[in-house]
Amino acid sequence: MSKIVWITGAGKGIGRSLALRMASEGWVVAASARTVADLETLVSESGGGRVHAFPLDITDVEANGLVLGEIERKLGPVDLAVLNAGTHRPMSAADFDIGTVRGLVETNLMGTVNGLGALLPLFRSRKQGRIAVVSSVAGYRGLPTSAAYGATKAALINLCEALKPELDRDGVSLSLINPGFVETPLTDENEFPMPFLVTSEAAADSIYKGLMAEKFEIVFPWKFAIVMKLLRLLPNRLLFALTSRMVT
Repeated sequence: MSKIVWITGAGKGIGRSLALRMASEGWVVAASARTVADLETLVSESGGGRVHAFPLDITDVEANGLVLGEIERKLGPVDLAVLNAGTHRPMSAADFDIGTVRGLVETNLMGTVNGLGALLPLFRSRKQGRIAVVSSVAGYRGLPTSAAYGATKAALINLCEALKPELDRDGVSLSLINPGFVETPLTDENEFPMPFLVTSEAAADSIYKGLMAEKFEIVFPWKFAIVMKLLRLLPNRLLFALTSRMVT
């Protein structure tokens, strides 16, 4: 029998490409996003009836549980959930805005927490299932204009590292996905050079292979990952010497 994957943020970018990739590999895909039109075109593009639309605003606490229940009633028990939905807004010190920070926290952090809140009791009771949380290499160290976005991604990294030992004990697998720059509608708005930029299809390929290999951290592209991991090891004096050059 085909396995079932629930992917949030499946309307565009990485989530959409991953939904198409997993459907092509024989998975039954429950695709969630806020924009119904995006889900409709995804279902049409996928063909074969393997992608099913389940609209969801991840910031709605109760809706996460309701959608998960609907997926399981219509398709069967979820084997894998990829909590991918998120957004990005640059913010410098000059335009520091509480509303921007709050919005990113509600979507990137609490939106993922809402999904976990629905999934964890179910998976722990079954003593099986895999959850993948999409964070970012931007969560490794603080970078200019990324104070709000990076903070949410750093929180997700910490959250997954904290949960993993207990979930291992409970029979639930957890993966942390840390992409670098990926071609998506969000990165199309960036006005700065994006090193080692990869397509959403390449990102989906890296994610799928990492999930099938049951890795905890799935990070790509590897050249950019090495650079960002080295930044984690730098003393603050050297880090700020580098990042100060990024301030315009």
